[in-house]
Amino acid sequence: MAKKEKTAITPTRQENYPGWYQQVVKAADLAENSEVRGCMVIKPWGYGIWENIQRTLDDKFKATGHVNAYFPLFIPKSYFEKEAEHVEGFAKECAVVTHSRLEDDGHGGLKPAGKLTEELIVRPTSETIIGASFAKWVSSYRDLPLLINQWANVVRWELRTRLFLRTTEFLWQEGHTVHASSQEAQDETMMILKLYADFAREYLAMPVIEGRKTESEKFPGAEATYTFEAMMQDKKALQAGTSHFLGQKFAKASNIKFQSKEGVEEFAWTTSWGVTTRLIGALIMTHGDDNGVVLPPRIAPVHVVVVPIYRNEEEQKTVMAFVQELEDALKDMRYHERALQVKVDDRDLRGGEKVWEWIKKGVPVRLEVGPRDVAAASVFMGRRDMEPRQKSGMKMTDFVENVTGILDEIQNNIFKKAETFMNENIISMDDHDVFCDYFTPKNAENPEIHGGFALAHWCGDASCEENVKKDLKVTIRCIPLAQEAEEGRCIVCGKPSTKRVIYAKSY
Repeated sequence: MAKKEKTAITPTRQENYPGWYQQVVKAADLAENSEVRGCMVIKPWGYGIWENIQRTLDDKFKATGHVNAYFPLFIPKSYFEKEAEHVEGFAKECAVVTHSRLEDDGHGGLKPAGKLTEELIVRPTSETIIGASFAKWVSSYRDLPLLINQWANVVRWELRTRLFLRTTEFLWQEGHTVHASSQEAQDETMMILKLYADFAREYLAMPVIEGRKTESEKFPGAEATYTFEAMMQDKKALQAGTSHFLGQKFAKASNIKFQSKEGVEEFAWTTSWGVTTRLIGALIMTHGDDNGVVLPPRIAPVHVVVVPIYRNEEEQKTVMAFVQELEDALKDMRYHERALQVKVDDRDLRGGEKVWEWIKKGVPVRLEVGPRDVAAASVFMGRRDMEPRQKSGMKMTDFVENVTGILDEIQNNIFKKAETFMNENIISMDDHDVFCDYFTPKNAENPEIHGGFALAHWCGDASCEENVKKDLKVTIRCIPLAQEAEEGRCIVCGKPSTKRVIYAKSY
């Protein structure tokens, strides 16, 4: 019997995928559970990833004419009640503030006091509170389009939480825009969807499928919701972000009106769209391996970590002088839109211990520098897109000259690996029995590993969608945008269909 290879993370992905995910988050020092139920503390390494996501997207939003603002955390309950679908969709997830202060309860504790005349909802999403401001800001067609984004936190009272993927409080950006016509609002919705999908592919190295949500899966109150869906390594889908065409519903609820060029008062057309810290969970589950996180260079907080290795004070002086020379040569370089981020790890720990810490954290390039490397004017390089033992020597000057190309190669390799995995696990099918077998776990003790994405026909009937969800715990993730009309039969009921949809189990 072959000896099992030792890995930095246990259990492995194959042994217990949810357990593996939790251990990766811990080993990479990304986040931890808070003392507040369902909330998380995002630690510096995890927040560094979020900062790079935030910085990149913020630049892209501003390049397309959007500006940032900030709106209240608390939303009057009456605002939610203005749009029936919206309040119904979020009612079970709301945290509600009912009192304004605490007072002595007479027994050494505190009790709520100052009952509010109207309860306040802690922001689960901001369409209604932002709409109240937009109603004051918009009066003429000259005020449009109004293109606003905010970076904020959100509270949704989740019963089952998992770090980054689903927590009671999380971070996000939410865009809210107002337009003079339906077509302009729809164009905005689709432009943002493409911006998100391109960002996922180019920065997160994450292949995604763009599509429209079904009526049952769309954002509460929206006319249409568009999504970009990613495949995780357990072959489940993860909704990575959404863009909503809201039509005029929210404008009517918030009384957002404008006077047209013809002098006619009209209700505006609005959109909203957002991505969250869930993207960090997506990164982990798309690229991570049994040794930890694998970070695409274009989003990594550190591009190159240098680990000096020496045994005594004399070697330390020699090695550190060489490392300083290397750092000086790299510090003014740029990798795409960012300064090249270099970390010299000179902590008083064993070299191997430090190297494995950075492997678990997913740093793209590791350089080990010892006395022999200094003598040869070389570095010993390991790459996170390769196995830990795959290391090679390289002249220091050659490394400096080629570092950005090496990082690009790692970025491309990570994307191609994820893309190949996704493509191999999207199966087009037309037989109902094959479909059911595909989504039935073969190992009841390890049901996380199963099928993948099924590209199958759907007649459009909500009952077929609901039956699959109830029987197999499978949902329609989206109606892919990139497909031609095709005659076929619904995979559930056999009725005629003109389109295929993506069925999958999901987070």
